[in-house]
Amino acid sequence: MKSTLPPPDQFGVYLHIPFCSRRCDYCAFATWDDRGHLQAEYMAALLRDVEQAVANGLQTVDTVFVGGGTPSLVDPDQLMSVINALPLSLKPEITIECNPDNVSEALMHAYKKGGATRISLGVQSMRTNVLKILGREHNPENVRTAVGAAKAAGIEEINLDLIYGSVGESIDDVRSTISEVVALQPTHVSAYGLTVEPGTPLSRDPSRFPDDDDEADKYLLINSLLEDAGYANYEISNWSRQGSECRHNLLYWRQGNYLGFGCAAHSHVSGRRSWNVRTPDRYIDLVASGESREASFEDLSAEARTLEALQLALRMRDGISENHLLAIDLEMLEEFLIRENGRIRLNPRGRLVANEIAVRLVAGS
Repeated sequence: MKSTLPPPDQFGVYLHIPFCSRRCDYCAFATWDDRGHLQAEYMAALLRDVEQAVANGLQTVDTVFVGGGTPSLVDPDQLMSVINALPLSLKPEITIECNPDNVSEALMHAYKKGGATRISLGVQSMRTNVLKILGREHNPENVRTAVGAAKAAGIEEINLDLIYGSVGESIDDVRSTISEVVALQPTHVSAYGLTVEPGTPLSRDPSRFPDDDDEADKYLLINSLLEDAGYANYEISNWSRQGSECRHNLLYWRQGNYLGFGCAAHSHVSGRRSWNVRTPDRYIDLVASGESREASFEDLSAEARTLEALQLALRMRDGISENHLLAIDLEMLEEFLIRENGRIRLNPRGRLVANEIAVRLVAGS
């Protein structure tokens, strides 16, 4: 198996853009649809925050991921100024999340000129009835336009982000979405089962809660269709063409080091996790006053880091050493595993019960 382990010295930066034109029914992220008037002030604070980190010796950055929220809502020149204030490596991966409705050729050219190498489009579904169920408002035709705009600008790495499992979504809806996604020839596809997050409109309507068995059937179909089309699964919810794995997400899954800038952004450095204040207003004020933007932190013990590393690795294509499962568990879980050269990885059905298998891992064995 080809390793997807990034080099040990890779370092990442996450930039959080908290603005949206409309909040989706399932979304629990730190985003706001009523604070667009803060965009220019927020981006200026983000730039100042990055510049201060650089002045304090920020190390070379190999991957940048701009998420949110809807990064494609903010001024592209301001955004690229923030990114280019970072001490970037010679060949960085720079990913920007976009809403298909906000994408134009001019925007993609601005991103490309500023150094963006990868675009991630929030597609969710190519069926209008499913988008309505999810509380999304974009037009599927805009997905096709957005992909074309990115390719025309010379951005070669394109991810399409999907959500499956909503009540009212049929198997044929899923099949149709994957067929249309594959026809657009992205280099990467992410597909996540719909989850119910507390405090969201979805959480207040039990009639819309997804069904586990329905999601399982849809996942297996998605995996089969994508693999048949040449996309290899390298993490439970992620498929890519060879060499197009998301390097930034690999940092997360391999417990790499990264810093988060912006409100609610998370950081991880050598077992210390921290996260910033949640609201853009508070973040702007703290940057202006020179105070710490950090809201809280946690230090993981060596034992906790080891177990977490195993749990994350189990989700990956590389898998783990079979020594990390007891012989009795290996025998009992055989139908969910692929055993090869002393290592184990999850087969498609095994990925559906990854959490249950993870609790059986023996750290330090």
